[in-house]
Amino acid sequence: MSHANAALTPRARLRLARLIVDHGWSPARAAERYDVSWKTANKWAQRYRDEREAGMTDRSSRPHRQPNRTPAPVERKIVHLRTKRRLGPVPLAAQLGLAPSTVHAVLRRRRLNRLSHLDRAPGEPIRRYEHAQPGDLLHVDVKKLGNVPDGGGWRYLGRQAGDRNRQATARRTGQRRGDYEPAIGTAYVHTVIDDHSRVAYAEIHDDETAITATGVLRRAVAWHAARGVTTRRVLSDNGSAYKSRLWSTTCNDLGITMKKTRPYRPQTNGKIERFHRTLADGWAFTKFYNSEKARRAALPAFLHDYNHHRPHTAIGGVSPITRLDNLSEHHN
Repeated sequence: MSHANAALTPRARLRLARLIVDHGWSPARAAERYDVSWKTANKWAQRYRDEREAGMTDRSSRPHRQPNRTPAPVERKIVHLRTKRRLGPVPLAAQLGLAPSTVHAVLRRRRLNRLSHLDRAPGEPIRRYEHAQPGDLLHVDVKKLGNVPDGGGWRYLGRQAGDRNRQATARRTGQRRGDYEPAIGTAYVHTVIDDHSRVAYAEIHDDETAITATGVLRRAVAWHAARGVTTRRVLSDNGSAYKSRLWSTTCNDLGITMKKTRPYRPQTNGKIERFHRTLADGWAFTKFYNSEKARRAALPAFLHDYNHHRPHTAIGGVSPITRLDNLSEHHN
């Protein structure tokens, strides 16, 4: 459709073309009549000769050839990483050595620019907040993952081979569930996220008791203190460990204000919930592990990459550690 200030509408173009083609006017005379250039008049006359009235409509300005378009192999790699790891344009660009705008253009072309095209949408408006200084608020939570059986699990080997490895591991360890089904245990990843910097701290344990949770909190506070950050508040859900007397006593001993999320409202602790998704996509399920020991050994490397090298879109595309401090030895 023509824009509001267009000199020629499709109907005016038709009249102009007919003056030249059907009535023998020169392009210069017809152009003067409609107050356009003679090149414009000649263009619409030629369109009328070739296509008659159908040629008077607007056409797309998209070029027929794009010699500088992103090569197909690179596009396939972008699509693969987007669907496999659900990375955004900034981390994808950093990983592939491209401009974020180039990656975004490819994702839009393939209709993958929104994660809602790949996953469920939350269905509610997003409310964002951020504390002004590191240590103003720490988010804490636990991510539960089934242990990887010896030989690998079903995600990469399939159900049949995964079940065989699970049963063999259960026979070795002697673990059984209440219904006598083989069990290989659960990995409880205790995670701590600084609200301002998004720096992550995590430990893997075999339970989520109050003793374990308070131990993780003490070590996380000490870890931040070693980097010049004083912890003032901690936000947790209403799990039994965080409602215990030991948790409140530990927070009082550390001089930390204890805060709780609204019941049945995980969005209140959304930063750490989103980190758990990144944790699963970037570490827990990103590649094949032949044992739980191998997966646990890979966690420190993931945390280092997340904190020191991975661009974080919520803080302007920089790595979280750059918001925590400016000490050079913390960025290598």
